[in-house]
Amino acid sequence: MSFPWAEQYKPKHPLMQWVDDRLPVPRLVYNAVGAGYPVPRNLNFFWNFGVLAGAALAVQIITGIVLAMSYAANAGVAFDSVERIMRDVNSGWLLRYAHANGASMFFIVVYLHIFRGLYYGSYKAPREMVWLLGLVIYLLMMATAFMGYVLPWGQMSFWGAKVITGLFSAIPLVGEPIQVWLLGGFAPDNAALNRFFSLHYLLPFVIAGVIVLHIWALHIPGSNNPTGIEVKGPQDTVPFHPYYTAKDGFGLGVFLLVFAALIFFAPNFLGHPDNYIPANPLSTPAHIVPEWYFWPFYAILRAFTVDILFVPAKLMGVLAMFSAILLLFFLPWLDRSPVRSSNYRPIYKKFFWFGLIPTVLALGYLGGAPAEEPYVMLSQFFAAYYFAHFLIIIPIISRIERPLPMPGSITDAVLKGQSGSTISTSTQTAQTAPAA
Repeated sequence: MSFPWAEQYKPKHPLMQWVDDRLPVPRLVYNAVGAGYPVPRNLNFFWNFGVLAGAALAVQIITGIVLAMSYAANAGVAFDSVERIMRDVNSGWLLRYAHANGASMFFIVVYLHIFRGLYYGSYKAPREMVWLLGLVIYLLMMATAFMGYVLPWGQMSFWGAKVITGLFSAIPLVGEPIQVWLLGGFAPDNAALNRFFSLHYLLPFVIAGVIVLHIWALHIPGSNNPTGIEVKGPQDTVPFHPYYTAKDGFGLGVFLLVFAALIFFAPNFLGHPDNYIPANPLSTPAHIVPEWYFWPFYAILRAFTVDILFVPAKLMGVLAMFSAILLLFFLPWLDRSPVRSSNYRPIYKKFFWFGLIPTVLALGYLGGAPAEEPYVMLSQFFAAYYFAHFLIIIPIISRIERPLPMPGSITDAVLKGQSGSTISTSTQTAQTAPAA
């Protein structure tokens, strides 16, 4: 977005002028994260998670590159190579734990980033493309994490690969050929391990490229804010640097403290003990589960236990699992409310905090629970509510809800100390977001 009041970059040093005239990287950086990029003055700490996700990706790429120097993508020695990294490679244990727990931290900040977008309506016009690219990043993260989980070649790695790739066999006619094509054979072995290792190494760089597009798309309309009101002038903004670089720096410090505590005091807390047992195709684990960040979708997959007409339950579960993610792509058009922020949407706000959040947490717990009663029945209930929330409840709310009075501008809300709450009814005619 072009802000006429934004400070324009003018290099003072002759060398910087020469570089900027021929390759305007200094100007690009200045306009992207410097004083040349005005942002709403009322952003809270929920806007830190984008930067934290970028930091987590950087940790994953750096540690992954170094780990790849000692890892052997061969089914006969993959498990032993990971043990060698842990025991014999200088600081190998630190790199391995940082990489494994870094994936969990990456998903934590991305999930918080997504829920912030859902709460404050960041998926609405004119930021639909920002939302869609963010979901593409999320899908790439899931693929990368799944392939990385296979690489240690422990029991859960092997059987997780077998179960997840086996889901494609539920697709009529082409399912089994797709499964064989993915694995390079009829079961996880050297071919599958090599393919997963290659893609696991490559996809983080693809994610980085999509993040560049994500940020580019964000800079066109500018950042959303807790009020959901568009910027109306220089009084509504502050330069990104030094105000939000300092705020993001504080958030990054807290993130690194939590990350360090996880690495040094509970490095295996989020892992599975069976993955410290070498892969054995002849011994099936009693309870096969993916990593914790896949549990909500795994619960939806297992919620289908009975064939519906001529559609097998397995196929229904697979379709439901993928649909749980894909329906988020349509959210900008499912929610037709002209108001973005949930702080001014009393009904939506209640369904968000007391409907969606408990449902996702419950599905997360149920995905890691055994596939038995009462967990299966509860999974069916919460899976049904999850789809109903997005496909039925949100469209109805957006039509019948009466939003609360909104401030006339971001500055009005900030000066009254109510950047995210209701203020006087004299501002009822304030501008709201255009309908998605």
